[in-house]
Amino acid sequence: MGAGHSHTPQGHADPTPQALVARKKANLILAAILIPLTLLTLVAMALLWPSGSKEGITLASPYAAAPGVTFDTGKIQRVVTGSCMDALPQGQDGTETAPQQGSECTFAFTDPDRGGNPVKVVINPDVAKSHGVKAGDNIRYLNLSKAQGAEAQGTPAYVFVDFVRTLPIVFLAVLYAAVVIAVARWRGLRALIGLVGAYGVLVSFMLPGLVEGKPPLLLALVGSTVIMIGVLYFAHGFSARTSTALLGTMFGLAITALLAAWATDAANLAGVGSHDSATLANISGNISISGIILCGLIISGLGVLNDVTITQSSAVWELWELAPETSARQLFTSAMRIGRDHIASTVYTIAFAYAGAALPVLILVMLYERPLGDALTSAELSEEVIRTLVGSVGLVLAIPVTTLIAVLVVKATGIKTRGGADDAAPSPEIGAGRRPEFAADRRPEVAAGDPDEAFADAPAGRRGRRAAARD
Repeated sequence: MGAGHSHTPQGHADPTPQALVARKKANLILAAILIPLTLLTLVAMALLWPSGSKEGITLASPYAAAPGVTFDTGKIQRVVTGSCMDALPQGQDGTETAPQQGSECTFAFTDPDRGGNPVKVVINPDVAKSHGVKAGDNIRYLNLSKAQGAEAQGTPAYVFVDFVRTLPIVFLAVLYAAVVIAVARWRGLRALIGLVGAYGVLVSFMLPGLVEGKPPLLLALVGSTVIMIGVLYFAHGFSARTSTALLGTMFGLAITALLAAWATDAANLAGVGSHDSATLANISGNISISGIILCGLIISGLGVLNDVTITQSSAVWELWELAPETSARQLFTSAMRIGRDHIASTVYTIAFAYAGAALPVLILVMLYERPLGDALTSAELSEEVIRTLVGSVGLVLAIPVTTLIAVLVVKATGIKTRGGADDAAPSPEIGAGRRPEFAADRRPEVAAGDPDEAFADAPAGRRGRRAAARD
């Protein structure tokens, strides 16, 4: 290395003392805003925390078995079709009930996991028609063979309940975790742990609160804010960049919440078309279906909102590193070019995600040949349409706000290096108002000096050439 240059372990020059002072000042400004907001959120969470009581709730669980009835599991050995009368239990003389003329049923001869002889499980007609069963499938079935009076009532002794999906789901979960950690390393692991914590807030705070009749708008705002604070800082670390993204996320969350509250009331979203909603409405007088829908509208946009704000904040830092002398106006204009591309892609993401989830309803609407306007405003589709529109408005408005905050903060930090005039020279691409093609693809972790994310082996681009020349 040439004399007079001090480098970090990643090969980057240290910031000047003036830059460190400016960066500390920016962090203090952000902390002065975020710390009171965080404390206020935690106080609100403590006041809204549900008691966990289920008093007054009357719900018959479909997974609870009557005396003498059990839920068993087993592996299918072979599948046959025959008269539905063949599903009846054996008679007292040890012979099967005589087959009678009737409709055809599908039967699966299954080896019980707990041992014993194979049993003849009758498969539900809708399952047999839509997906079917085959040898080797693991299933869960209802064992009525020991239930008193089962034979007299003409009830099949073994009835299909569901498939056992433990193995494929565990495999996919392990594969997902392995891929995330292999690509993102420690940051990916922290993101996965943060996701577990986010679901903990959802299960322990938001869902019980809705059951007890807590204000749904406050529950959604407080719970979502706590989730975003935890996830962002845990996954990305404490920095001005993360704090900027958090402020943008809070703004987008507030806009989404206000629009969701208005849309739920204005569009009369009552959830009457859903069997699950009808079940919830009948088990307790404290549960508000409209409140659950409102809370769902806010929660559904969290992931995409987090994505656009952290990416936009990182883009501002990357552009600034390429051209530290760029004016705030030019920096905002360049970052918003990236933001507009992100807006277009995320709008498609939300729309197609909801369309994919509602495919059965969309097919029925197509077969009914209803007018498009009637279909989109119907009880079946209106909730998905409003969810798409509300979430999209929130994330679109969050992008310019996050960009503006990031520009103000990054100009205050004044990140410069000791590399001399070449490090501080403005980039002609940005200074001329043109977008550098590689700016959006650069890794923000390198600029932040993250030791577990930096490319230490092969420096690329202008920075790599400068580093190589100095070395």
